[in-house]
Amino acid sequence: MKRYFRLVFILFFGLTLQSWGFYTHRIINQHASYSLPLEMSPFFKRYAYEIQKKSVQADQRVYVDPDEGARHYIHLDNHNNIHDSLIIPWYKLDKHSLQRDLLKQGIIPWQIDLTYRKLVNAFSQKNSAKIIQHASDLGHYMADAHVPLHTSSNYNGQQTNQHGIHALWETRLPEMFIPSYNLIVGKPEYTSDVLHFAWETVRASHALLDSVFYLEWQTSQQIAAYRKRSYIVKNYLLQLDYSDEFCRHYHQAMQGMLERRIKASIRATASLWYSAWIDAGQPMMNELTAGANKINKDWRFSLFIQKGHEDWY
Repeated sequence: MKRYFRLVFILFFGLTLQSWGFYTHRIINQHASYSLPLEMSPFFKRYAYEIQKKSVQADQRVYVDPDEGARHYIHLDNHNNIHDSLIIPWYKLDKHSLQRDLLKQGIIPWQIDLTYRKLVNAFSQKNSAKIIQHASDLGHYMADAHVPLHTSSNYNGQQTNQHGIHALWETRLPEMFIPSYNLIVGKPEYTSDVLHFAWETVRASHALLDSVFYLEWQTSQQIAAYRKRSYIVKNYLLQLDYSDEFCRHYHQAMQGMLERRIKASIRATASLWYSAWIDAGQPMMNELTAGANKINKDWRFSLFIQKGHEDWY
């Protein structure tokens, strides 16, 4: 009976999570599907709903898998030196000491590389269910790597008295402004070294971090404190959040940074999906039917009974 109630609680918690803060991940996976070549697009269009829906599962796993959290970030500011000897596949690192130390500061570049390898295998096996799962996860991790705040130990402004900046940058602003963005990114490009590509992505994100914090601080100085926050209706609930006025000023101060990072996320995701397909030998996508009957299972239930999905630690 206890096990039953625990499952019901987790399922309910998962259902509530779905409607909070995942809008951008769905948009990125959706538009990445639009960028794929003709040989791939019919499959990704056919399962577009599942790929968008599963784009948020990596975040949901954080609540049931203690190893999941470290896969979404890397605290570059806590690394004394990122040398070339570290930019190798995770399984080649020293499992007894170095891996354990790196886990404390986040491992998103290695996670992108691992998930990519899983997607290549899924394409090779022509397994629709696995392709959808790993493509969705890869899009999620790639999107996270494009967020400057995912590269810092000051990820929520807690060290600079800017608490709440993470949700502001990653959720509030995209929900307000994505409808006005032009998200056409062009054709994907083949990526031969995914781990290097992942590292370049987090480094580019980290280079923007000072601007993210400074421009929020500057905007806070320009707008009276009582106008910085206001009550908004979200998911039929009235809650205190950053005001529309503050969001507009901060968004304008960044001069397109958010739109550029979202578009870069879309293009990077499409490029990695495309590259995985190439590395798998360019299988005929109309033959990918294996496991298709499993795709439409209740994803919320299957999410919570597949704990321990990774086997590389």
